[in-house]
Amino acid sequence: MLLWLFELLANYHDSFQVFRYLTLRALLSVLTALGIGLLLGPVMIRKLRALKYGQAVSSFAPENHAAKMGTPTMGGVLILMSIGISTLLWADLSNPYVWIVLGVMVIFGAVGWADDWIKIRYKDNAGLPARKKFFWTSVGSLGAGIGLYCIAQMQSDPVITSNMLDLLVPFFKNLSIPFSVIPFGIAFIIFTYLVINGASNAVNLTDGLDGLAIMPIVLVAAGLGVFAYLAGDIRFANYLHIPYVKYTSELVVICAAMIGAGLAFLWYNAHPAQVFMGDVGALSLGAMLGTIAVMVRQEIVFAIMGGVFVMEAISVFLQIGSLRMRNKRVFLMAPLHHHYEKQGWKETQVVIRFWIITIILVVLGLMTLKLR
Repeated sequence: MLLWLFELLANYHDSFQVFRYLTLRALLSVLTALGIGLLLGPVMIRKLRALKYGQAVSSFAPENHAAKMGTPTMGGVLILMSIGISTLLWADLSNPYVWIVLGVMVIFGAVGWADDWIKIRYKDNAGLPARKKFFWTSVGSLGAGIGLYCIAQMQSDPVITSNMLDLLVPFFKNLSIPFSVIPFGIAFIIFTYLVINGASNAVNLTDGLDGLAIMPIVLVAAGLGVFAYLAGDIRFANYLHIPYVKYTSELVVICAAMIGAGLAFLWYNAHPAQVFMGDVGALSLGAMLGTIAVMVRQEIVFAIMGGVFVMEAISVFLQIGSLRMRNKRVFLMAPLHHHYEKQGWKETQVVIRFWIITIILVVLGLMTLKLR
C-alpha cells in the first residue's frame, strides 16, 4: 500500500525511490510488525482477561501445567494482525503470492479462532468438530495449490513453469521430482495440500510450552525468507542451482513481518507466559510457513529447518499407533516436549534446548544452498 504511494511520490522527488528496494521494505516490515505487537500486546492481554478467555488445561497434561489454567489465550490474533498490517503496508500488493499467503493466513486463522472460541465458550476441549476443521483447512490448502498451479501455467517459459512446480531434492544440483509432467497439476496440488496441512498441524502440536513454538516459527521464517529472496532473483538462482521462481522475492516482506510479530509475541509469551497464541495462531502460522515453502520449492529443506515441528508430530503418530496396535507407549507422554518434562526436564530447559536444535537445523537448511 505504501509502496504505491512512494512510487507516486518518486515522480516528484528521487529520494522516495529508496522504498522500491526490497531489503529496506523487509526491514521496515520487521519493525512495523514488532512495534504493533509490542504496543498492542498489553491492551489485548487486558481485554482477553476481561473477557475471561482463559486457557483450559487438559487433564492429560503434566501436573505442573495446572498453574497455567486461566492464562489468556487466542493471542495469535495479535500476531496475525501485526503480520497482516505490516504486509499490507510494505509489500507489493500486485504480487499474487502475497495474496495467496494472506488468504491462507485468514482461512486457517479463522478455523483456529473458531476452535479456540468453542473450547472457551463451551468448556469443550474437543473444539471445532473435526469434519468442519478438515473441510475449511482443505479449502485453504487446495485453494493455495490450485492458485499456485495456475500462476505457473501462465508462464511462457516451460523451464520457469517446471521450476515453479517440480520438487527440488536438496544436496543435488539437478535432481528434482517432476510434478510438472503430471496433467492438470494433480500431483503438485495434492502435495501442496499435504505440506500446508501437515505444517499447520505440526506447529499446533508443538505449541504446548511457554515460547516453545513461536521462536522456531521466527527462525524458520527467517530461513525461508533467505530462500525466497534468492529464488526470486534469476542470477542468484542460477548461481546456486536452485529453482528460479518468479514473484517469490516479495515473500521476504511477509517473512520479515512474521519475524517481527513473532518476537513481539515472545515478549509476552516467554515463561511464565502472560498469553498463549492458541489455535488461531498456531494453525495459521504453520500453514503460512508451509505455503511459503511450497512457493520457493524448498519443501524438503523446510522439513529440515522445521525439524522440531516434524519430531513433535511424529511423536504423536507413534504414540497413538503404538497404543492402538500394541497397547504400549513409546513415550512417557506425547507430544515430545511432554516426554522430556516427564523425564524431569524443567519447562525452560525443554524450550531453550528445542530452540538450540532449531537454530542448528536452520543453519543446516541454509547450508544446502552450497552443499550440492
